[in-house]
Amino acid sequence: MLLKKCLYLSILLLPILLLPAFALGQRLPAGVTPQHYDLTFTPDLQKATFSGEETIEVDLAKPAASITLNAAELEFQKVEITQSGKTQEAQSSFAPEKEQATLTVPESLQAGPATMHLVFTGVLNSQLRGFYLAKSRVRNYATTQFEATDARRAFPSFDEPALKAKFDITLIVDRGDTAISNGSIVSDTPGPGENKHTLKFSTTPKMSTYLVAMAVGDFECDEGSADNIPVRVCGTPDKKPLGAAALRYAEEILKFYNQYYGISYPFGKLDIVGVPDFEAGAMENTAAIFYRESELFIDDKDSSAKSHQNVFEVLAHEMAHQWFGDLVTMKWWDNVWLNEGFATWMALKPSQALHPEWNAALDAVRETDNALRADALQHTHPIRATAETPEQINEMFDAISYEKGAAVLRMIESYVTPDVFRRGVNAYLRKFAYSNATAEDFWRSLAAASGRPVDAIMPTFVEQPGEPLIGAQSACAAAKPEPAARRSRRSRRRRALPKAQPKTEITLTQARFWADPSAAHGAAATWMVPVCVKSDDAKPFCQVVSQKEQVVPVAGCGTWTFVNANASGYYRTQYDRQSLEKLTGIAATALTTAERMSLLNDQQALAYSGEENVSSYLNLIAALNQDGERAVVESYLPGLESVNDYLLTDSDQKFFREWVRANFSPMLGRVGWSPASGESEDTSTLRGHLIKILGQIGQDPEVIQHSVQLAQQYLKDRHSVDPSMMREVLQVAASSNDPELFRQYMQAISAPGATPEEIANFASALANFTDFELTQQWLQKIVAPETRNQDAPFYVGGVLDNMAVQKPAWEWVKQHWPEVKSKLPAGIFSGGFARATANFCDPQMRSDVQQFFTEQKLAGTGRALNQSLERMSACIDFRSRQQTNLAAWLQQHPASEQSGNSSGR
Repeated sequence: MLLKKCLYLSILLLPILLLPAFALGQRLPAGVTPQHYDLTFTPDLQKATFSGEETIEVDLAKPAASITLNAAELEFQKVEITQSGKTQEAQSSFAPEKEQATLTVPESLQAGPATMHLVFTGVLNSQLRGFYLAKSRVRNYATTQFEATDARRAFPSFDEPALKAKFDITLIVDRGDTAISNGSIVSDTPGPGENKHTLKFSTTPKMSTYLVAMAVGDFECDEGSADNIPVRVCGTPDKKPLGAAALRYAEEILKFYNQYYGISYPFGKLDIVGVPDFEAGAMENTAAIFYRESELFIDDKDSSAKSHQNVFEVLAHEMAHQWFGDLVTMKWWDNVWLNEGFATWMALKPSQALHPEWNAALDAVRETDNALRADALQHTHPIRATAETPEQINEMFDAISYEKGAAVLRMIESYVTPDVFRRGVNAYLRKFAYSNATAEDFWRSLAAASGRPVDAIMPTFVEQPGEPLIGAQSACAAAKPEPAARRSRRSRRRRALPKAQPKTEITLTQARFWADPSAAHGAAATWMVPVCVKSDDAKPFCQVVSQKEQVVPVAGCGTWTFVNANASGYYRTQYDRQSLEKLTGIAATALTTAERMSLLNDQQALAYSGEENVSSYLNLIAALNQDGERAVVESYLPGLESVNDYLLTDSDQKFFREWVRANFSPMLGRVGWSPASGESEDTSTLRGHLIKILGQIGQDPEVIQHSVQLAQQYLKDRHSVDPSMMREVLQVAASSNDPELFRQYMQAISAPGATPEEIANFASALANFTDFELTQQWLQKIVAPETRNQDAPFYVGGVLDNMAVQKPAWEWVKQHWPEVKSKLPAGIFSGGFARATANFCDPQMRSDVQQFFTEQKLAGTGRALNQSLERMSACIDFRSRQQTNLAAWLQQHPASEQSGNSSGR
């Protein structure tokens, strides 16, 4: 499953043995294994209900008078259990707190096979989980989202990932509708009744319950194929013109994965379905992947390069799961990173191979930084953490499981080499196909394939929370004088030995890195870290660092050393002052783009935590201020925003904005406002970033004015402006606070023909108006019935990120809490709304947030709230530590000393 650009919420969990009994009781009793489900559903889209009938074939390991399975929000009409030709009616008792039902028969069942038959009804809920009701502008649909623990809301089931079974699914739907499920349609018969028809799907392979999928409505599909596998992209009728790019990309990715895995796609067909309401970004249901429409449907000709890349990589993520997650599934949710970390890592492989113009390998550096930011918090958790209750399981779907998992895999891949890593992956898939596996199974496969201690390295990153900070201090060690006796003996030999050469000695230290050092706690941690070293006069190499301090020799005495070669490591780096100054001086020419990104990311993190003066970070940005690599600018843009939002005093604003304009106007002048013939997609994206830097951070009046002109032009003709910069242009134009422009944005976001990309762009722009009278109108629209529940939390979060209206917007949210709460989904991200406050940077607001969410008792809020509060505290400390440092630096670096002063047209 792909998150919607989202969650950094988790805390360190207690070991399983310390869990209270009610938590352990969430798991089903052992001893009953399902083999096959035969399911029939009849949804009523008008009444928002469904009826169901199922037969489950099970094996009992020992005699039993009862069988316990999962069920939630269902009513049973009939329950029977048959064994050896004898059918018994079962009595049902429910444990709602465990989401379980126990079925008890008068006479005990014997060990061996048995058949359960149940008739039940349920509600098509509005909470975007289980079997739920989705709505377009014109009609209702029924669809499913079962990960992690919501199959039980659709049918009584053994709803645990290790309890795999085969499924036969039948859907009885309205005559004008169709249905999509994991199998292919094998029969379509009229009835029952004049207004229904019955669709029966082919039997699935063995799979977990959370991967079952159903969608009912008037879906229309674009059809294709790849390596003889039928591929369809389906959606509501109005989205059919927007599916061409997704179909083309899906065909490309399927061929790539067939070749990479060495195992042909195992599920016979692939349906890719955009549904009107969907909480996550996408979900990897076996052979029927479901999507949020904005992650799938784009205008193939008039969408930004980033939108094309996003559609491709979301497809690549979900399709990677068809092997890693669906074919081989983790045994329990504590290893969800095996699914999600792997898919996050894998998604960039076909992107880089098939579309090198997107430079996906550089996005991996950004993903690693995202993980490091989350992992530096006190309320992080190990990659593999205890997850017993549904709430704990849902909280595992975060940046640690996804992006940290992926980052650690990238580090290991670089350490053992990509070809060796691939051999280990494929051996793992072959061994555990159609079954379940653990983290140990995975890293043992990698160790066997590589002959390296992967099984010793990975536990240090998987089993403990946090991240290493690798300190590096370099010194030239002159060649030691040769002892006189040895020199005398050598002088008598006919051939002289080579003269001893000087070397660089790098003293490497490791300690846990904290976003806020005042929050440091617990015992000191150590990792086995593959540190890769690069210098100006020695060949790059990697060495495992396992001690608190370790000296690594490098041949020769070069002028600089860099200790995260290729930016493949999962760690922060900190250099002594002299080494950092040297790296700052040579970064633009001697470091790769990925390495420059890594250095920038680490320096920002060090400045934010107070480990370094913010001046070092700004010096590095200034040294790279004409680096035209899109990914480099993306790396420091958030840092510039943090300085602008949190460190500026009234007296500093003028000087900082002048510095920003002086540093970045020349680059925009070279790039220009209009695409040049044949320019790269990276350049098109870069243009938008520069407009944002100069317009929003630099407050350049010319850039704002030109953005308003382009926004007005775009509102009249969507094809008249390069789509790759439109999000930033619309945002910068919003800072004009023009009421008429606001009205046009509000009208455009509700236009019947608006594409998902256009809606997202206008939503982000509406959040950037700084006149709260306008902002209130946008907030009212967010909580109105016309706004989908899937979108509302993100829209509110966008407003709360706007520093100019943050305080009154938060007051508005509290005053209108019943309306806001009604828009929050109850699924896997139900408690995550608290993270919308993570960018507050005020002690009073911090206390207010803590009190508010404590009083509201919103389910699942604990981790999100703790992390948000911690981020607020870190920001408050960042301001107190660095505000005077920034003022001093600005005095030493007046804008008049910077080159260039034209924003270009």
